[in-house]
This record gives sequence, C-alpha cells and structure tokens, in this order.
Amino acid sequence: QVQLLESGGGMVQAGGSLRLSCLASGQLLSTHVVGWFRQAPGKEREFVAVKQWLPGASHYADSVKGRFTISRVGNTVHLEMTKLKPEDTARYYCAGNAWQGYWSTRSYEYGWWGQGTQVTVSS
Repeated sequence: QVQLLESGGGMVQAGGSLRLSCLASGQLLSTHVVGWFRQAPGKEREFVAVKQWLPGASHYADSVKGRFTISRVGNTVHLEMTKLKPEDTARYYCAGNAWQGYWSTRSYEYGWWGQGTQVTVSS
C-alpha cells in the first residue's frame, strides 16, 4: 500500500506561482503512476496532471498545459504551477495507482489519495 501526503498549498495573487509536493511512503515503485487532481467548491474533482515513469511521459489537462509542470524526485512528486489564475483555486489532491503502461484522467480509477492541499488565487 502507498500513502500520499501533499504540501505546499497557499494563497497567491493571479500571475503568481506555487509549488505543490506529494510525498509517497510505502511501496512506491518506479513503474507506478502518480498525478494531481483538483476540486473547487460545488464542482467535480478534475484531472490536472499525471506522471508516468515507464515510459517517461507527462500528461496535462488542457486548462493547465503550458503553465503547470509535474516532476518526480525519488518518492516525491512535484507540481510546479505558474501564471496562476483565479479559476485555479481549488483543493489539490495527489493520487496514484500501481499501473504499468497506463494512465487515466478519471479520478475513480485511482486507488491512492492524499488529504489534499488548498490553493487560493486572488484576482
């Protein structure tokens, strides 16, 4: 089993940057998939980005492409967020699964979840 713990959320003005981190503990293998979702009040949880290691590919939602970057260093997955917009305000969750060669934008397919970290972007 893998446990995920997010950190790095906060408040920032539009145009600013934040870096989220997700520390994975337990048996996280290099082939496992870890990504980020977010949920704003009154809205469904939505896919943000995901990182595969084999192959080494990253995938992003259209709404964050070119502004967010997902990366991994050891057992920590980072989400570098730049050019933040008020519509990026949400609770951000780290999620993962023991997939090999597969990834998904559907939250219900992920078996591991963190508690989330709040990101608030003011205009």
